[in-house]
Amino acid sequence: MSDELWRFEANQVVDLLKNNDVSPTEIVKSSINRIEEVDVNINAIPIKCFDRALRKAKEIDINEEKKNWKSLLGLPIAVKDYNDVSGVKTTYGSKIFKDNVPIKSDATISKLEENGANPIGKSNVPEWAGGHTFNSVNGTTRNPFDFKKTAGGSSGGSAAALASGQVWLATGNDLGGSLRTPASFNGIVGLRPSLGVVPRGQRHLPFDNLWVEGPMARCVKDVALMLDAGSGNSSEDPISFDNPYNSFLKSLGRFDLPKRISFSHDLGIVPVEKEIRQITSNSIEIIKKENIEISSEIPNFSGTLESFHTLRGILLACMMDDLLKNHRDDILPEIIKNIEVGYNVTSKEIIYAEQIRKNLLASINIFFKDHDFLICPSSSIEPFDADKPFVTQIDGQKCKSYIDWFAITFALTMTACPVISLPCGFTKSGLPVGIQIMGKPRKENELLSFACFLEKKLQVKDKVPLDLTKK
Repeated sequence: MSDELWRFEANQVVDLLKNNDVSPTEIVKSSINRIEEVDVNINAIPIKCFDRALRKAKEIDINEEKKNWKSLLGLPIAVKDYNDVSGVKTTYGSKIFKDNVPIKSDATISKLEENGANPIGKSNVPEWAGGHTFNSVNGTTRNPFDFKKTAGGSSGGSAAALASGQVWLATGNDLGGSLRTPASFNGIVGLRPSLGVVPRGQRHLPFDNLWVEGPMARCVKDVALMLDAGSGNSSEDPISFDNPYNSFLKSLGRFDLPKRISFSHDLGIVPVEKEIRQITSNSIEIIKKENIEISSEIPNFSGTLESFHTLRGILLACMMDDLLKNHRDDILPEIIKNIEVGYNVTSKEIIYAEQIRKNLLASINIFFKDHDFLICPSSSIEPFDADKPFVTQIDGQKCKSYIDWFAITFALTMTACPVISLPCGFTKSGLPVGIQIMGKPRKENELLSFACFLEKKLQVKDKVPLDLTKK
């Protein structure tokens, strides 16, 4: 069985562990074998901690772990290289930190480890932030569906590791789409939860309201499983809180189907490729067959893109001020430009950005009075060539900045609502396409339940993990 375990869903492997059909050590060895077999072509997990994972596996007492209903029972996970794992390198994709080894795991990983997760390696990231996973320390991550294409970013390593069957669960984080874009590009599921659901480490500003941590997996059920293990209050994160709904996993299937949802190709503010429009429209036709009313009414997203650029610049400037002063020559030029946006922001721009968010909230509240969910594409484009640093135009329209091509995700960031990226189809060239489903604030249980229902109707999830031995 161990040779085929990589094909199983995380929830299935946890059940095997629970029933003592396999041991934590066997599961870790299975993951190691798969990583060594396929990652040479993908570079999803450049930093390995196999010895640490094997040691932890031997220490796990399954009978003791079963007393904790949240426990993953020693299931190996990939940890994004923006998160700290004790005794393992965290580089942030930057040569400034190429030898950085944290003493302790951060709040996000500590919560998962507390609930039975076993980190097996660090997944690759862009340098500090971005939508394409490449850096000067660990190289470029390739898309398992086509090695010439990008895996997206910044959680590109996590998404590619999942799609290629190297791990069953992986951490991601999301500022402007860093979790949702790679989920779409790799045909897997990624959840951007509401602020505070998953605790954040001290790398983040403690009261920032844009950047969240979230689970990534091959199916919705596994995302719910990981969210159970990773959510909760931490003293390191003053905004974090305990889940009031008990179990996200047990909430699946417990809600009625929505009566009315809205669909938009572009949220009225971004260009989207024609093929992406068509594929995402097909998913809406499937929803219509369930007697769910489809509306074209959407909240007012006017001004959100400019406001996001302002707030993102302030965040990066606050986080990286000292680094830029002391290591300017070792930071990617695009990141420097983004930091300097924060330096140059005027009081008027900050006021405007906050007023836009206030107006957006009012619009969201009105929207949810007679809508249950908002659906739109997870990306405006299909995965692009991995040798390109970023996209310069979409559907014939020139991009103003190097992050404009994932504006459709950071527009939803500004709502503070939970958003899940769900695979919905493939382009003519065989590359995955995803949809974003936005739910009501702090209603992850309802969002996951609907996403699980829709996942079954779309019939895409069984396309991963990929059998790369056939390539």
